[in-house]
Amino acid sequence: MADKDKKMTVEEAGRKGGEATADSHDKAFYQEIGKKGGETTAEKHGKEFYQDIGKKGGEATADSHDKEFYQEIGKKGGESTAENHDKEFYQEIGKKGGEATADSHDKEFYQEIGEKGGNARAKNNGED
Repeated sequence: MADKDKKMTVEEAGRKGGEATADSHDKAFYQEIGKKGGETTAEKHGKEFYQDIGKKGGEATADSHDKEFYQEIGKKGGESTAENHDKEFYQEIGKKGGEATADSHDKEFYQEIGEKGGNARAKNNGED
């Protein structure tokens, strides 16, 4: 009778419920509830919510990682993208990036980066 009088903690009940759910559902179930949760969150919160949590996450990551971390994940991302995309993909994103840059910069911007590029090339070729 002593066992019947013992109450289960909220933590224990949650753990048992989670284990029972995991035992009776598959990956597709979790994908579906994750999708529904994401859609609900998107409906309740606007673009600013995602910008804010992205900024906070980026700052936290920057605080806890060094230059080598970013080099490594950049390398991995580049390799993965290269494996999954063809020449036309890169042509298309290059075109979009060029158009976006042209829309947001003026003639002086291009003159400045051209001068910097020329100076860097001269320096690399031993010219002064």
